[in-house]
Amino acid sequence: MKPVAFDYARPASLGEAIGLLAGTADAKVLAGGQTLGPMLNLRLAQPALLVDITRIPELAAVHEHADAITLGATVTHAAIEDRRVADPTGGFLARVARGIAYRAVRTRGTIGGSLAHADPAADWLACLTALGAEVVARGPHGERRLPAAQLVRGAMETDLAHDEIIAGIRIPRFSREARFGYHKICRKTGEFAEAIGVALHEPARDLFRLVTSTPGGKPIVLEDRSFPTDATELKRRLAAAGLTSDAYEMNVHTAALQRAVAEARAA
Repeated sequence: MKPVAFDYARPASLGEAIGLLAGTADAKVLAGGQTLGPMLNLRLAQPALLVDITRIPELAAVHEHADAITLGATVTHAAIEDRRVADPTGGFLARVARGIAYRAVRTRGTIGGSLAHADPAADWLACLTALGAEVVARGPHGERRLPAAQLVRGAMETDLAHDEIIAGIRIPRFSREARFGYHKICRKTGEFAEAIGVALHEPARDLFRLVTSTPGGKPIVLEDRSFPTDATELKRRLAAAGLTSDAYEMNVHTAALQRAVAEARAA
């Protein structure tokens, strides 16, 4: 199949892009296009206007702060993988980026686009939720920040208004003692994950955080003063936190978390 007919615009500034979205009720933002492109071809998305934000310098910029680094929304997975942008995690972001799909996809796909589509099986949502990242959104009424954990309302559904654009992702800096674990379970390389597990231990803040993806879209976050490793206990806590799934899915999510914890402990 081919897309339905649509208008196309390539704004030069973020303000212009927001104006185009505000002026067209049925408009979609195009960044890397690695998710939107197939959706257009299958006519799962049928926008009247496509707003291409790939040539907006502000969205490709990286800003370093004393306590965080803000990655522009159109920074690609490959740029993170190759460590061409600052990494406040000392290499963990590059490790996650390296496992996303295939190199061709990583060269075009963007971190902001991945978050905006809110696919439950995508890599960045669970990872950035574990890191305590904030999404910087811009719209006609200015800028607002929201935790990555609160961005998603459901599968493929976010808290962003129609005329808001993800401008950047603010990621806290971590100490050298911080330990990270990440494990993705999928049938073969390049496929979307059946389950994602992320483990973070930050001794400076006495923080132990576990995050797993969910079929419903919104990741589940578990925090304590240690990492639970017993499968039965993990299942109990996941169920209490709202993971509703059959026995197979519960086992897969539990295994992903256990392997993430093992990686964090071995680091």
